[in-house]
Amino acid sequence: MGRLSGKVAIITGAASGMGLAGAQLFAKEGAKVVATDIVTEELEREVGKIEAAEGGEAIALKLDVASPESWKTVVDETISRYGRVDVLVNNAGIHMAKGILEAELDDWNKVLAINMTGVWLGMKHVIPHMQAQGGGSIVNTSSIAGIIGGFADAQGAAYSASKGAVRSLTKHTAQWFGRENIRVNSVHPGAVFTGMVEKAGIPSQQAMGENYTSYAPLPPHAGEAMDIANAYLYLASDESKFVTGIELVVDGGWTSN
Repeated sequence: MGRLSGKVAIITGAASGMGLAGAQLFAKEGAKVVATDIVTEELEREVGKIEAAEGGEAIALKLDVASPESWKTVVDETISRYGRVDVLVNNAGIHMAKGILEAELDDWNKVLAINMTGVWLGMKHVIPHMQAQGGGSIVNTSSIAGIIGGFADAQGAAYSASKGAVRSLTKHTAQWFGRENIRVNSVHPGAVFTGMVEKAGIPSQQAMGENYTSYAPLPPHAGEAMDIANAYLYLASDESKFVTGIELVVDGGWTSN
């Protein structure tokens, strides 16, 4: 039996990086995975690989996390297919390396729409179904930038603000819906090597870690996507049935400084 056997999980931003690692791991652990992203061609290709490699059950659905209509379509399709939703992983997000003085209003609004409003919309559309079925688990992806400042937000003022909001909103939701057995927790990654980082010209996890030796004491000083997926798995599973409102930090010790 897998750690998520019988559970239905919606994961956002699942075409690549941490979201994809989560979809792969959840399927391996027995979940029926609803993998969503705005990038449909890549998403469908990766979902095909999941079904072939893991023998698990996964479907690909297009989702613009900043759109209420898009969320309604995805959640309705999930309920139509599976009759329930046990896990929501709000993983999708973007980053702009623009500070307080450099960012324009459009930049600010775009980052907050995806990173913060998208999380709220996901919970707003999923929680009524969790209430009806007697519980569920929501995992929201924040960042160490939602806890500390400086180099942690990679010069992204809106990113930092959005991740701090996710941290706070997670605790708010955990308090209001805990009595209905709906658990809500946040994961706070530090430096993580993903395909996006590789496309930016950094060739390996080790090479990325060389930039963070004075921040994260634990070698190789940068994590990998599966490190975050394992955090998602713990919070999605019944192993964390008495855990809500926490900040699960996965940063190689960065925030211990």
